[in-house]
Amino acid sequence: MAGLTPLPAARLLGPTEIRELAARLGIQPSRRLGQNFVVDAGTVSRIAAQADLRPEDVVLEVGPGFGSLTLPLLAAARHVTAIELDAALAAELPSTIAARAPQLAGRLSVVTADAARVGELPGEPPTVLVANLPYNASVPVVLHLLTTVPSLARGVVMVQAEVADRMCAPPGSRTYGVPSAKIAWFATVRRSGSVGRAVFWPVPRVDSGLVSFTRRTSADAAAVRGAARREDTFAVIDAAFAQRRKTLRAALAAWAGSPAAAEAVLRAAGVDPALRGEALGIADFARIADAAGRAPDPDTIGRS
Repeated sequence: MAGLTPLPAARLLGPTEIRELAARLGIQPSRRLGQNFVVDAGTVSRIAAQADLRPEDVVLEVGPGFGSLTLPLLAAARHVTAIELDAALAAELPSTIAARAPQLAGRLSVVTADAARVGELPGEPPTVLVANLPYNASVPVVLHLLTTVPSLARGVVMVQAEVADRMCAPPGSRTYGVPSAKIAWFATVRRSGSVGRAVFWPVPRVDSGLVSFTRRTSADAAAVRGAARREDTFAVIDAAFAQRRKTLRAALAAWAGSPAAAEAVLRAAGVDPALRGEALGIADFARIADAAGRAPDPDTIGRS
């Protein structure tokens, strides 16, 4: 904001500092929790820069760990709300910030919770999501937060490279599937970078990727979704991809009540029953859900 005196930059964490913190707290990275901590200051600075933060932004950070990414986020945004599942890490984070960037400590709130289930958040509604997400829960976390935190307008998340490809895949591609279609309901997404294994502790067995998203505007969302409800559309997506090799007429038979009912809904939506789910975009799935809702026989059409 104009007229504000810039605050000194935060002292970022490196490999030595993170290992010292872990030793003092008696923490060993948990495979069950998907804990792979970024220990490279250049990488966290790059992710913070990708978020394109403005001085008025409120950041929602998921999985802050020891605070390596939290520090540059605090330096760029007005506030950071950090959600951390590990109680020991959550308790230590404010002390780390106070020690390494005391001038920024007042900008931090910490919530000890599972980000895939978290409910109402404290403080001002967050505008930007920035996260190093555990590989085993990345898509559920993103979908939950986009559903429950409508103030999130954009963000950048680091996930397993293969998951990043699936999140950003267009219809018709080999990696297009449920994550691609459901995220497209909320936002436009793009692959915004790659991250090698060596910047993590412990070193994972796979590479990571950055995914940037921008939530759809009201006008764009209305054009894509029409009158369809999210829950109904997601039920269609789940059914269509449950049996990828089958045509939509066959794949949606159980959802619609019968193959004939599925074909009737598909034709009412203007979708070829001989197509497969991977050929459809989110607007197509929404039209199918809407057509099912307008079907004349609710006892046999549109029920899962």
